[in-house]
Amino acid sequence: MSKKIIWITLICCLLLGGTIYAASIYKNVTKTLETIHEPEIRKVSNLRKTEVELVDQEPISVLLLGVDEREDDVGRSDTIIVLTANPSLASIKVLSIPRDTYTEIIGMQKMDKLNHAYAFGGIDMALHSVENLLDIPIDYVVQVNMESFLEIVDSVGGVTVENPTAFEENGYHFEEGLIHLDGDMALSYVRMRKNDPLGDFGRQERQKQVLLAVLKEGASFNSLLHYKELLATLAENIRTNMTFEQMMDIQKGYKDTLANIESISLTKGSGKRMNDIWYYVPEEEELSEVTMDLKEHLELD
Repeated sequence: MSKKIIWITLICCLLLGGTIYAASIYKNVTKTLETIHEPEIRKVSNLRKTEVELVDQEPISVLLLGVDEREDDVGRSDTIIVLTANPSLASIKVLSIPRDTYTEIIGMQKMDKLNHAYAFGGIDMALHSVENLLDIPIDYVVQVNMESFLEIVDSVGGVTVENPTAFEENGYHFEEGLIHLDGDMALSYVRMRKNDPLGDFGRQERQKQVLLAVLKEGASFNSLLHYKELLATLAENIRTNMTFEQMMDIQKGYKDTLANIESISLTKGSGKRMNDIWYYVPEEEELSEVTMDLKEHLELD
């Protein structure tokens, strides 16, 4: 992500952006982007009349899927984050969707946990199911292998975050306040749930914290010193429907949106056990409010 994970959501672009202008590494960057590009993923949402014009800096949305892939298992998208970026407002809105959200799985004609959509139908099914839940177009998607997350964090020199609650996880003690995390620490930090008073919601907030910190570090000059290591990590662990040209347009026209980041959440729902399986059922009014907020940010009618 040299402007890429993240713009992995803008992970995908922002982290790469600064590097592409150096002629000496241009070839390496373009080769990496060709590797991570998934051309079969649809180019324009059915909820859009036309494809967004990045050169005109129209508002865009990006879906980030953090996938835990296991041997002999396609994995689950345990991290589901939607970003909307509006250059005219110089702002980003970031929504974490609970992985256990009970919703329609598009293409399966059934209700299930949202994170199962990836297991059933990969990026495409997850993309359409998130669109259906939020009733907004998803323009771009970035899938990240979470096992590689520690490598991405290390590649940008680690990240600094504001930890709201002290806790211990996997042998690490995380103090309250500003803390600096290397890759292995960051993975433990975002995965802790049992000792968080907010449960899975606290986990979602930590995921967003680290994601945005990686974005900012990736956009800095220091990350360019390790660009070869970073590109190798990206090529093996990231997939996106963004083209090289789209990444460059986003890097040039949307990077100022990082100056104003608003975090929004779905927290008013309730847990419900059905057929001995626990689901998170969103509160309809809150879901409607989030949808309207995102639509307004995307300047949709």
